Amino acid sequence: MLRTLIQLKPRDVPFGVALRNTAGLVLPLGIGIATGHVVIGLGIASGALNTMFLDQPGPYRLRMQRMLLGALVAGLSGFAGSLLGANAVAMAIAALICGIAGGMLVALGPNAGRAGLTSIILVLVMGADPQDFKGAASTGLLIFAGGLIEMLLALAAWPLQRYRPERTALARVYRELAAITHRPFSSNRLEKPPPVTQGLLDVEQLLNGAHRARGAEMERFRVLARIVERVRLELLAFGDAIDALPEGDARHTLLRLREYASRTLDGIGEALEQGTTAEATSGSIEGFDAALASLDDLGSHADPSHRRTLTVALARAQALGGQLRAAIRNAGFAGSRGEIEAEAEETRLPATLRTLSPLATLRANLHLQSVAFRHALRLGVCVCLAVVGERLSGYAHGFWVPMTTAIVLKPDFAGTFSFGLLRVAGTLAGLVLTTALVHYALSNVWAQLAFLALLSIGFRMLTTMNYGLGVMMLTGLIVLLLAFYGIAPGDTMFVRGIATTIGCTFALTAYALWPTWEQLRPSLATLIESYGVYFATLLDGDATARREARTVSRSARTNAQASLDRSRGEPKPDLELIALAESVFANANRFVRASMALEAVLQDSRERPAHAQVIAFAQRVDAALDDIADGLRHDHPVLVEGLRTCERELARTLAAVPPDAAAHAVALAIADACDRATDSVNTLAHLLDRKAATHTGSSEVG
Repeated sequence: MLRTLIQLKPRDVPFGVALRNTAGLVLPLGIGIATGHVVIGLGIASGALNTMFLDQPGPYRLRMQRMLLGALVAGLSGFAGSLLGANAVAMAIAALICGIAGGMLVALGPNAGRAGLTSIILVLVMGADPQDFKGAASTGLLIFAGGLIEMLLALAAWPLQRYRPERTALARVYRELAAITHRPFSSNRLEKPPPVTQGLLDVEQLLNGAHRARGAEMERFRVLARIVERVRLELLAFGDAIDALPEGDARHTLLRLREYASRTLDGIGEALEQGTTAEATSGSIEGFDAALASLDDLGSHADPSHRRTLTVALARAQALGGQLRAAIRNAGFAGSRGEIEAEAEETRLPATLRTLSPLATLRANLHLQSVAFRHALRLGVCVCLAVVGERLSGYAHGFWVPMTTAIVLKPDFAGTFSFGLLRVAGTLAGLVLTTALVHYALSNVWAQLAFLALLSIGFRMLTTMNYGLGVMMLTGLIVLLLAFYGIAPGDTMFVRGIATTIGCTFALTAYALWPTWEQLRPSLATLIESYGVYFATLLDGDATARREARTVSRSARTNAQASLDRSRGEPKPDLELIALAESVFANANRFVRASMALEAVLQDSRERPAHAQVIAFAQRVDAALDDIADGLRHDHPVLVEGLRTCERELARTLAAVPPDAAAHAVALAIADACDRATDSVNTLAHLLDRKAATHTGSSEVG
């Protein structure tokens, strides 16, 4: 629990993004101060502050739509809060409606959820300073203008760097794969998930999502994405061969090949980032070819016990070299159009990953079993009660109570608990530090504006790293904005701190009375089902079906991992279920790695030895995984019969392929992948049987 609170996640907001977001906040305020229109500057700065977090990576069209809608929602919320703030009953009803509506938006994704939270906060904050219709309309327009400024700054590079998001995402995947390839393999490598899964999902959304860019260059990016998929497969299969060899010349040669591949991938990533050709990788690819020739010589004189492994390794290394050369050719934008693979029709996301219309998604979540709907009801009722309480008490700056309640409440317990504690700690630290600096050191208005800029940059860059640090910066921002409005920081520090503590306590109490516990089993079952579909498409599916199954399985894996992480953060976690989930993940990772090794072999060769028997085996695996998924979903034991027998018969058939036949290396690789897949499936079934046996034993003892 403590580790969750103090850990620092990797920074995912570039300094340039934080700088342009800060410019959208500080420049209007500075102009307002210089011209004597501070209130106008503050209104625009408030809109910029509430829209800047929507400046997220992605296609420019999606970024524009997201930020425009965010600015519009912020403006309308500011207008409603200012207009209704004088009437306590109207504010309570508005808080209830906005809380439910904003809470439901989490069903549409994190960005929509943030926009919903922003609308709630603006209604509450602006309600503390009620105005007539004209004043409320002016406030709403100023907030909307601030959001528009942030949007224009985020889109400023669109005409000059039209494909910058796509190049950056692809470069990140190539460089991450290079870094992972460079590191030594660990002893439990096979139990870890395949690398750069999230990066490839991001690339898939960029290149094939609903808001993807159009143009001829997109075809080149899709080629590069397909190539990095192939490189990833080959590297995983290559790593298996390294593990299987003892220390000696052959193993050292394979390690050299891996190192040259890592350097080549890193050079391709750099070329994509800079928009140049990948000529700098020529030395690395020459070294790769030299090591490949050495491996070929070693294979002819290898020990018979290792000859099979070296045969497979040589085939994988040759395929890897071909993919690296293809990536080098396509990395530069000046290459020939003829090198790009033509497609019969435009590529789109798999149907299972295409988002439904927002209204259809919201309608599908209108039931008490929905996490989003339960969160929306809880959020709306709690914010409404907090507004009623602070209005009845007449507490100074009481809007901090419902505002904190809205910020703290999350759909899951772990998120609510960690956000609550970090909110209190960050707010108190921000209040004390900012108040002390403004009171004692920053009496000049321009010095305060410079400090505001630093806090804005820190808020934008640190919030995703640690929420407590982000809240500390945000609190300082709000203190300074209110100081420009004429509210002295020192006079309100104590009451704001108390209000924040009350809001957090109320939110945590409300969640404890009506919690929403994580449903881990359905996520695990979906993961296993998707892996079964992926394995089946490798042997009896076209390229489109394989791509779709691969993408869906990645999404299922990230969802299941997120569900497991949330389960660990609950107050009374089901330790037995979490242990089972961890074992399921480990063996599912072993299975998918075996599947990826098989895909690498099948994509590299047209040979299909024992094709009918291999398809029959794949169908048995798919059926077994369906049974395991059902056992996970409904908590019952699973019996997988005959799979090992089927695999042994297939292995004998593949072993009969003559050593001098063209399909010999393919047969060896298929046999090895099917053996590993069988081990993983049988172990998954055994995990469920063992859990059932534990329950039976416990009941008998009782």
